[in-house]
Amino acid sequence: MSRSRGNRPGDPVGICIVDKPAGMTSHDVVSAIRKLLDTPRVGHAGTLDPMATGVLVIGVGAATKLLTFITGVSKTYEATIRFGVETDSLDADGAVTATYEMAGLSPAQVHAAAKELTGEILQVPPMVSALRVDGRRLHQLAREGIEVERKPRPATVSQFDLVPTADPLVWTATVECSSGTYVRSLAADLGQALGGGAHLSALRRTSVGPYEIAEAQPIDAAVLLPPVEGVRQLQHLQVDEQIEDFVRHGRVLEQAQIGATGVGPWAVLSASSALLAVYEPFRETRCKPSIVLSNEVAE
Repeated sequence: MSRSRGNRPGDPVGICIVDKPAGMTSHDVVSAIRKLLDTPRVGHAGTLDPMATGVLVIGVGAATKLLTFITGVSKTYEATIRFGVETDSLDADGAVTATYEMAGLSPAQVHAAAKELTGEILQVPPMVSALRVDGRRLHQLAREGIEVERKPRPATVSQFDLVPTADPLVWTATVECSSGTYVRSLAADLGQALGGGAHLSALRRTSVGPYEIAEAQPIDAAVLLPPVEGVRQLQHLQVDEQIEDFVRHGRVLEQAQIGATGVGPWAVLSASSALLAVYEPFRETRCKPSIVLSNEVAE
């Protein structure tokens, strides 16, 4: 998650769902939204590689606090995988490192290999990722020609469906996966499982949890949604005026006072459906605010 510190009275506050274009980093998008809305406090809820397009959730003003509830949600991608060619970045932006004869792949072979990469898996993070090792991002080390050992990390791939195209070496894939899954690594691992190699030639993120590509807008047409849109995935609880006053002051409450059920966290809303705070469990039946937004947002 990326964010810019600083807040000014009257600055805009809310959530933007952007359709990131190819060729821009996620930080580039943050900078563009900062200029568009003339506000310093902007962040994003999960990096997209420069070559990738699609859903990027942006927090503006005090709503950057809500991005923590979005970063860990599952994502869905539409990917294009080219078999027979490996690159040093595992995608089309990298230099070719190896080629293989793989034109004879059958649908049965591809689907069987994809099935083995579905479910709970382990992935070695690519050197071009934003993961930090000893305080430095892997992609920074890669640009310097440095490669370091990376430990496999768990990931969950809920869906990995592949469809052939007119080109026998190019397949399209729909991938639904946990946060932190490297789709480029999934493509490379699939190529290796089939006795050769592969790389990601295109990637489009079609959803981030409840945020869908159909509602994503180009950067210059970005729409600022109210802060409550940043907690779609949480249970919403509306409270009366007395409890609202307690919430505005960050009081520890009984879960029953806000009508909380389940394990939380819970989005607490005013009678007018404005987001006041996010509460989390605290000491058995009680709850406490993890974020109080109402004091920073004018209703």
